[in-house]
This record gives sequence, structure tokens and C-alpha cells, in this order.
Amino acid sequence: MKDTGNNDRTSTIMSARMGAGSWIILIVLLSLLVATGFVIHFGWTLGNDTDVPTSGYAAMAFGLIISLAVGFSLMALLFYSSRNGYGEPPVMIVLEDDSMESKNVRETRQNQ
Repeated sequence: MKDTGNNDRTSTIMSARMGAGSWIILIVLLSLLVATGFVIHFGWTLGNDTDVPTSGYAAMAFGLIISLAVGFSLMALLFYSSRNGYGEPPVMIVLEDDSMESKNVRETRQNQ
């Protein structure tokens, strides 16, 4: 796209890229966000007469800490395996002095 020197270039590009389907998705997602906020507000304000005991707060904190630990651990493993090449497809390495063994493998495959 040509730069016409317009300072409002990003809005022009976004409107050019967004078709009818993109607008529908955006409207649906925004309406879900508003509905979620509505449900959260009523869920928070309707139950004012119920108190949560200390053990309930301790259980919530424990669950939160365990969930975060599992999430951080899995992300760390993901980054570790990605950086060390564990996600790459396997490659067969044939040693030069292993010629006799590779002949046996070929013969066994042909006999099957």
C-alpha cells in the first residue's frame, strides 16, 4: 500500500483489511466481553450475605499458586525443548564403521 503522507494511516489500513466477517467476529467478541462483565457484576453483588471462611481463602490461594507453578513449569519446558532442538524431527545417524550392521538391517527388511 502506498504511503500518502496521511498521519492516520493505520486506521486506513485496518479498515481496508477488515471485511464483513472480521467485523462480525469483533462484534461477537465484544458482546461476549460485555456479557461476561455483566455476569461478574451480578455474581459479585448478589451474594453479599455469605462470608468465606479462612480455610476457603487458603484453598483459593493454594490452588492459585499450584496453577501458576504448573503453568510456569510447562512454559519453561516448552522454551527449553524449543531451544535445545527437542521439537525437531528425528534424523538417522549412520556411523562409517557400522557398515556390517547396516547390511544386516537391509537384509532383514528384504526378507520381511
